[in-house]
Amino acid sequence: MLLKGNKNVINDGSEIYSLCKDLFPICRSITGNGVRNTLGILKNHLPGLKIFEVPSGTNAFDWVLPKEWNIIDAYIIDPKGEKIIDFKQSNLHVVGYSIPVDTTLPLEELQEHLYSLPEQPSAIPYITSYYKERWGFCMSHDQRENLERGLYTVHIDSSLENGSLSYGELILPGQSDEEIFLSTYICHPSLGNNELSGPTVTTFLAKWLMGLKHRKYTYRIIFIPETIGSIVYLSRNLEKMKQNIIAGFNLTCIGDDQNYSYLASRSGNTLADRVAKHVLSNLHPHYNSYSYLERGSDERQYCSPGVDLPLVVLMRTKYGEYPEYHTSLDNLDLISPEGLFGGYDVVKKCIECIEANETLTTTVLCEPQLGRRGLYPTLSTKQSRFIVRDMMNLIAYCDGTADLIEIADRIGVPLWNLFEIVTNLKENDLLLPISEFSIKSE
Repeated sequence: MLLKGNKNVINDGSEIYSLCKDLFPICRSITGNGVRNTLGILKNHLPGLKIFEVPSGTNAFDWVLPKEWNIIDAYIIDPKGEKIIDFKQSNLHVVGYSIPVDTTLPLEELQEHLYSLPEQPSAIPYITSYYKERWGFCMSHDQRENLERGLYTVHIDSSLENGSLSYGELILPGQSDEEIFLSTYICHPSLGNNELSGPTVTTFLAKWLMGLKHRKYTYRIIFIPETIGSIVYLSRNLEKMKQNIIAGFNLTCIGDDQNYSYLASRSGNTLADRVAKHVLSNLHPHYNSYSYLERGSDERQYCSPGVDLPLVVLMRTKYGEYPEYHTSLDNLDLISPEGLFGGYDVVKKCIECIEANETLTTTVLCEPQLGRRGLYPTLSTKQSRFIVRDMMNLIAYCDGTADLIEIADRIGVPLWNLFEIVTNLKENDLLLPISEFSIKSE
């Protein structure tokens, strides 16, 4: 069993939440020191994490890597000499990738560079401008509405120059070269669910995987800037990924206390689709299901034509579907240890099911005589059939044509309820993987 002897198994989400708190203050973007600092902290948890730097101006399919952006400070001083916006108080106050500015201008001109949300007047919006040079500030609409006429001093101490894009990769070898792929992003500033839940949950999944004594599959785990990061990564690894990956999961927005969500692959019928639906149906049967038409994260790249990786998205509340999304309200109060652990547990269950999944066939004709093997109650009572129901149903469908996930769906039980049954039947030579059965038959 995958859980036995693994010191890296966690029983609650307190450690995941603690890592979120450590990462929350960092100002991240698609490039820059914020990403590097984040990767450095993650590497303390995952010593095998390799950090790559890809130079600005590098071509990646139809894209070109932008210049690297870093920021030290930013503020606005009102006509009374008071600092009313301070980047050091909230890094959401500055439009991401803002160019340097140090000037004084009237309110009417400043308004052209201000962003707020009239429909959420207390929230600071998260705004970026990666591919067009501009500068700007974000504030609550309540604050914006109360700005007085006069001259304002604006200052942004930032740099936009040739540098590199950073990403992290962890490869955990297994008995097979076939791979399970986990992807998450590290490019948003101080946001809780939309940013930090993904990389922190992924980090603790990676630690759990590192603690396994045996891994059937190899695990490819990456921490990247969203969109441009996945495009760059694919441009450097696509051939091997297409050859080896059998299932993948994009992990985002996976730490709140609301419902669970699954977004399908483009084809909708991959191993990742089947296992995600199986796990959620058994653990959280009222989960939200989204089609690929409702995509919005890195699945756009991983499932695109010609790439076609078997990947789905696993979330709690889907990105864009909760009011705090891309605002200062998506903070550490929106996520919780319980919410993070729930997301962790769902993905871990998916991995356990894939590791255990195989196509089996029975080795005898008709029902096997289970009693003499100690697998069937020797005293027949009214309850006997319930005790062995799952075992007999499993045997009935092990004909070498359906894998265990399909059989578990058919007989209406979680696959993890069958783990011990499969082990017992194998030990008694009553079930064989179809590949071994074919060899034995020859």
